[in-house]
Amino acid sequence: MLIGLVGAPNKGKSTLFSAITTVDAEIADYPFTTIKPNMGVGYVATNCPESAIGAKCNPRNSLCSGSMRMIPISIIDVAGLVPGANLGKGMGTQFLNDLIAADALIQVVDVSGKSDLNGNPCDWSDPSLEVEMVFRELVEWVSGIITRHAASILKRQDGAKALAEVLSGFGTNAEEIERAASANNLSLSNIKWDADSARRFSSTFLKLNKPIAIAANKLDKAGQGKLTELKKKLEGYTVIGCSGEMELALRKASKSGAISYAPGSDLFSVKTALDSSKSAALSYILDFIKKNGGTGVDALMNAAVFGLLGQIVVYPVENENKWTDRYGNVLPDAILMDKGSTAMDLARKVHTEMAEHMLYAINARTKERLSKEYKLAYGDVIKIVSSK
Repeated sequence: MLIGLVGAPNKGKSTLFSAITTVDAEIADYPFTTIKPNMGVGYVATNCPESAIGAKCNPRNSLCSGSMRMIPISIIDVAGLVPGANLGKGMGTQFLNDLIAADALIQVVDVSGKSDLNGNPCDWSDPSLEVEMVFRELVEWVSGIITRHAASILKRQDGAKALAEVLSGFGTNAEEIERAASANNLSLSNIKWDADSARRFSSTFLKLNKPIAIAANKLDKAGQGKLTELKKKLEGYTVIGCSGEMELALRKASKSGAISYAPGSDLFSVKTALDSSKSAALSYILDFIKKNGGTGVDALMNAAVFGLLGQIVVYPVENENKWTDRYGNVLPDAILMDKGSTAMDLARKVHTEMAEHMLYAINARTKERLSKEYKLAYGDVIKIVSSK
């Protein structure tokens, strides 16, 4: 799974990326700090079911911190978009091809309003305009791809299939294409769309193919009032207030051994003696996370993966009584699945041959026998029974 970070310049995107991934990205208080995409791995957190079996888990494809299972997610951070990027302004849009495989996007905005659409410092700039501007540039990016291939698309009777091929890098299919066209009353037979039609299609297509969560960043410099105002203006969007700067400071302090901090927590404990400036800074951060239920960074990741993408977590095991694999590892794997997935879908994800010879599944919590068509629930612990 891949999450892309987008936004206008100087909104704290690189800081947020570093906070999520603990990868040292170049960070500066001026536009276009990021030129080449940054790649890293972040995590989504969920309660580990180890307490239900009364044994400590032995994670193989994830981590476990306290009682929280941390599931890895790939993150990519690309250069900032400015108004007119599709016309070549700023860094242009060529780097957007790095986002083409992303399953969802997180747009980082400056909820404090202290930087304009071009990333320059200002007294006030409405962050909702950042969302409109970036989405407009993304629409121009997609519609531009369609326009460049208009001649080849026109020759095809099956426009849905033709568009799916042109936009194949997005991981789309004919069904998604048909949904986007239908929502705009556009014919898919020998497509002859004008520029406006291509834009309308691209707008709907993006909402289906690249759902967007809004990171209302720099909340520590803004306050809840501005966050509430932004949420009203962006009704229909998932908007999460956060402070990438504070999360990054906490993770660095935890890594150095100065504090004990679990990502997503609204508390931490000081482990070493600190000078007055560091103590004051940590006191300020502690007050913020207590008031806001954390820095918001962990909540942002969970909102994108579990909310926008509708993922659930399932734990496959081989021993339904001890919840172990063949080597005795307790709850070794935490697997993300689409909501609505079946036991057969889980078998396919574990091993193709297992799915081919699957007989049934067992709910390890209840010991109930399940059919191949059983729809998985969040937190299920499942044994797949196969003839091989």
